[in-house]
Amino acid sequence: MNIIEMPERHYVAVRRTITMTTFGLVADRLQEIFGWLAAKGVAMDGAPFFRFHVIDMAGELDVEAGIPVAVPVEPEGDFVAGTVPAGRYATVTRVGHPDRLLAVIEELRATPGLDFDMTDEADGEHWAARLEIYHTNPAEQPDMSKWEIELQFRLRDPA
Repeated sequence: MNIIEMPERHYVAVRRTITMTTFGLVADRLQEIFGWLAAKGVAMDGAPFFRFHVIDMAGELDVEAGIPVAVPVEPEGDFVAGTVPAGRYATVTRVGHPDRLLAVIEELRATPGLDFDMTDEADGEHWAARLEIYHTNPAEQPDMSKWEIELQFRLRDPA
C-alpha cells in the first residue's frame, strides 16, 4: 500500500445504479466509450476504470465506467464527463481476477491511520473518489487471473 498525491483527472463515462449481479450493465459499456472517443479523435490519458460513488454491497451501487482524457470533453447521449478530484490517495496494485478484489479492498480499508474521504449514509457509503483501474488490456490478455488492477481510494484532506 502506498499513499500518492494525484492531480485532478478528466474522464468520460457511463454512470448507472446497479447491483453486484448486474455489474455488466456498466462494465460492458467501456468498449462503446473507447469507440466514441476514437471517432471524436480524443486520446485516452490513462487506463479505464470503475468509479464507485455510492456502495451498498447488499443493495445498490452508483458506479461509473470511465476512460481518462487529457482535457474535458463535451459528452453526448448517456455519456457523462467527470473529474476525479486531486488529493492524496491510498493505492494498492494486484494481479488477479477482479472477483478476488474483495479481500484486497478489506485489507486496504483496515489499514490503521487511513482516513478515507467517504461518509456512511442510509443508502450506503458515499465516496469522494474510489477507483478500480484496469491496467491490462483484455484483448491482449484474456485470462482475467492475470489482470493488473490498481485500487485508488481518496483520503480526506487533513484538517
